[in-house]
Amino acid sequence: MIPARPLSYDEFPSSPLGCEGMVVLPADLDNVTAHLMEPIVYVNRDGLDLTLRLILPVPHGGGGPWPVIVYVQGSAWMKQQVEANIPTLSAFARKGYAVAMVEYRPSSVALFPAQVQDTKTAIRFLRKNAAKYNLDPERMALWGDSSGGHTVVMTAVTAHLPEMDTDTYGEYSCGVRGVVDFYGPTDIAAMSEEPSIQDHDEPDSPEGLLIGRLRVRENRKLADRTSPMAYINPDRPLPPFLIVHGSKDRLVPFGQSIKLYQKLRACGAEADFYRVEGGDHGGPAFWNRLVLELTEGYLKKWLQ
Repeated sequence: MIPARPLSYDEFPSSPLGCEGMVVLPADLDNVTAHLMEPIVYVNRDGLDLTLRLILPVPHGGGGPWPVIVYVQGSAWMKQQVEANIPTLSAFARKGYAVAMVEYRPSSVALFPAQVQDTKTAIRFLRKNAAKYNLDPERMALWGDSSGGHTVVMTAVTAHLPEMDTDTYGEYSCGVRGVVDFYGPTDIAAMSEEPSIQDHDEPDSPEGLLIGRLRVRENRKLADRTSPMAYINPDRPLPPFLIVHGSKDRLVPFGQSIKLYQKLRACGAEADFYRVEGGDHGGPAFWNRLVLELTEGYLKKWLQ
């Protein structure tokens, strides 16, 4: 018999049926699973549909609105594999965070600051559609690795600058409550001053491509424009930062994070810096229980 209206979980009766040999297990109603949504187009730029992927918590009985982690996947500013960290980031959804993985325009399509502009637009899109996706528009943090780390730092420190922005969804804020930077570049003109397995100065290097296929140190004005240190000053309030970098990073020199940390602290910003001893550029030294629990601790403090 079908009731006149759908019954709630609490109203619906448990089956009285059973049979010999059946094993009874208790339902873990406190468990939270994660749901990966189909790609969502947040804007079209330069002929590209730019998408984000949302991972949402799925608790028993519903919940939310969820605090939001806006994640930018590293790619040397080239085309991203946006889904690369879905397995790891799903663990954060199971802890009660919505995770939005953002696609930006690659440097082959649009030069800096396109990647920063796109990330700001994605944040505003999420705020505009917060009710639709059960998100908390007041509780958002940024997290990125490698070039994604650079992008999220630049997004935070230039939130007030029109020249690093667009007017898309301009009625919404692109501000956040905290920034997690995993081994991101911060001063591309200085990257060749430390040991690396890559020449960061050549026109066809990731850094050269970012500014228009130019030699980086011969084009300091353009290179310096990509550096977050140029925009950090004591008169501009900033969200707190968590910086994590490996001591044996073969691609993004360790000193890049020192530059950012020292500038933030010198200007009175809240920042914490962790050196992963022996850590290379990403990999198991970062995507493990110790570092992820550390990261979640900061996100919890900022967002909850």
